[in-house]
Amino acid sequence: MGGEAWSYFTPFQKSVHAALESLRDQVFESGEFRGSEMEPATPEEAFANMEEAGTASILDITDVGVTPEFCSVCPLSDEDLESYFGTNEPTHEMILANRDFFEPIERGQGIYITVYKNRQPSEYFFAGYSFD
Repeated sequence: MGGEAWSYFTPFQKSVHAALESLRDQVFESGEFRGSEMEPATPEEAFANMEEAGTASILDITDVGVTPEFCSVCPLSDEDLESYFGTNEPTHEMILANRDFFEPIERGQGIYITVYKNRQPSEYFFAGYSFD
C-alpha cells in the first residue's frame, strides 16, 4: 500500500491548534477514517489501532509545527503560496484548482494553509499523507 492523501477545509479560528483539534473531533465522530470499524473510543486509540499504517486522516496529526515533522502539520511558506497560487492569500477555489502542493509532502506529515475570502481569513485547509 502507498501513502493515501487526505485533505479538509475547516472554519477559521484564531488558533490553528484549536482548528486542528475541532477538525480531529469532527472526523473522529464521523467515523471517516481507516480503522473506524474497530470502534475506537478516542482519536488516540484510533491511531494506535492502525499501528504504522495510520488512519489515512487528520487523526494521524497531533501537533502544529513550524517545519515538516511526523504527526504534525506546518504552514506553507509565503514563497510556496506565491509559487502555487500567485498570492499569499489563496481562496478556497484556488486551492481546489491547484493540488501541486501535495508533491513535497512526506508520508505521515501534513501542511496547512490559511484560506481567504474577500481578503479576510475564512478557513484553514489541512492536507497530508497517511504513513502507508
